[in-house]
Amino acid sequence: MPPTTPSPRIPRPGAPRPRAPHLRVQHPRPRTRSPHTPSPRTPSPRTPSLRVRRPRLRAALLAAVSAGLVAAALPAPEPLGIGDPLYPHLGNPGYDVLAYDIALTYSGDNRKPLDALTRIDARATERLDRFNLDFSHGTVASVTVDGRPAGFTRTGEDLVIDPALPVAPGDRLTIAVTHTSDPVAAGAEGGWVRTADGLALAGQPHAAHRVFPCNDHPADKALFTFRVTAPKDLVAVANGRAVARAVAGPSATWTFRGDHPMATELAQVAIGRSAVVRHTGPHDLPLRDVVPAADRKLLEPWLRRTPGHLRWMEEKTGRYPFDTYGVLVAAASTGFQLETQTLSLFERSLFTDPELPEWYVESIMVHELAHHWFGNSVTPRSWSDLWLSEGHATWYEALHADESGHEQLERRMREAYTASDGWRAAGGPPAAPRPPATDAKTALFRPVVYDGSALVLYALRQEIGAAAFGTLQRRWTAEYAHATAGTADFVRLASAVAGRDLTGFLRGWLYGEKTPAMPGHPDWRAATPTAASSAGARPTAHGPVAGPVRAPVTGAAGG
Repeated sequence: MPPTTPSPRIPRPGAPRPRAPHLRVQHPRPRTRSPHTPSPRTPSPRTPSLRVRRPRLRAALLAAVSAGLVAAALPAPEPLGIGDPLYPHLGNPGYDVLAYDIALTYSGDNRKPLDALTRIDARATERLDRFNLDFSHGTVASVTVDGRPAGFTRTGEDLVIDPALPVAPGDRLTIAVTHTSDPVAAGAEGGWVRTADGLALAGQPHAAHRVFPCNDHPADKALFTFRVTAPKDLVAVANGRAVARAVAGPSATWTFRGDHPMATELAQVAIGRSAVVRHTGPHDLPLRDVVPAADRKLLEPWLRRTPGHLRWMEEKTGRYPFDTYGVLVAAASTGFQLETQTLSLFERSLFTDPELPEWYVESIMVHELAHHWFGNSVTPRSWSDLWLSEGHATWYEALHADESGHEQLERRMREAYTASDGWRAAGGPPAAPRPPATDAKTALFRPVVYDGSALVLYALRQEIGAAAFGTLQRRWTAEYAHATAGTADFVRLASAVAGRDLTGFLRGWLYGEKTPAMPGHPDWRAATPTAASSAGARPTAHGPVAGPVRAPVTGAAGG
């Protein structure tokens, strides 16, 4: 998500490989058994169900009784997490989500909760006597597991579920939660965005579970289906392809389905008085843009630029990895743009502010598009790997501005180098950012993950050469397509492409407190960090800063 006001330094906040092992982040406690268990359900002694000739039922009942015997020794329900270094409360151990099917009913009033039913198809990775989902800002009416009513309770931002029967490792389970989804819940920070005519969704980095129950961590990607019911004079859209629309009285239900796995933070649902504008991209790629109906003519010239952006990106990184793409323009003041999968979210003001130069707006459009290779298809395995997503998107944002003759890449990188020690002191190095000081959605998105991380890629290109760097980009997006990957994976692949071990070279760039010497530019110097290192910064797509604020400039010397 890039900034809404221009600056030469604009880092923004926002068959395939086998699925990465589920949640490969260190757990805060051993996972040898779940600490939870359901209440035993023992039938009457007179029932024939305990006879030996009914072995399956007898085994199930004995399992329930056995679970009940240890219930008193287990701790009370508590929030869990997978131990992500930056967001340890996100995600849950014990299962791998395979697919979500989310039904939402919108009344037409964006101040009222939506009725919802979230179905989750998952596979247990360990015995589950009890398990957690991430969910807050909504009420829960009922839960079933494999069609059987299940007990549930709320703790922190978790929904704790007691299935009627334990789930064995490797077993599939279907969870159904009937709930509401509240766009104006007290304390809500992220999730639903109220627009002038409806709603849109912004779940990055930790707010998808404020809209629907989920395993809210990018390490657990899954397939998504959305079924959105709304007044039929409105338009509903979501990630993926539209597969159905049915009208019943005053309402219509739209169904959308994605063909590739997606991280929860990239989910998108938008409802409003919208126009859907269709174009065709490279290789006959269907393009679907969604804009306020009243602004269709105003915005159409911008929408026509997307096919060119796609061709430019494909020249750099290989074929676009999804089955559709589009721009979603929201009549809302968000302060960011966001790469929601196949339908990137943009503020209306980005396209209507007369002070923003056209080249700058295009570079932001390219930034969000680039995320579909870096972040959406190849998804960071942990939030500490965010530099792989934001650094690459910023790199292509800057490269597009350079190749279109408006802002020199080298000049931008030199200025980033000057500021880099200050960014590292303020937020940590690119691959080991410090935990956010607050829970605000913008807290993680500091300059070091934008221009500070693009600077790492510039240094790598300087070290291995442009040809090898281009090969690395294509291999990265091809070999990890629709999977998750981390910093160690990138270092290994870069070493393989370069034909030598780059671990030592990249260690300082990725983890050092000080910025290493720039290959090919021995005269570059990093400024000494001061308390004013971030002075003059302005909001980016996710928040904090992108370098000194200056009036936008045009021409080759721009930036």
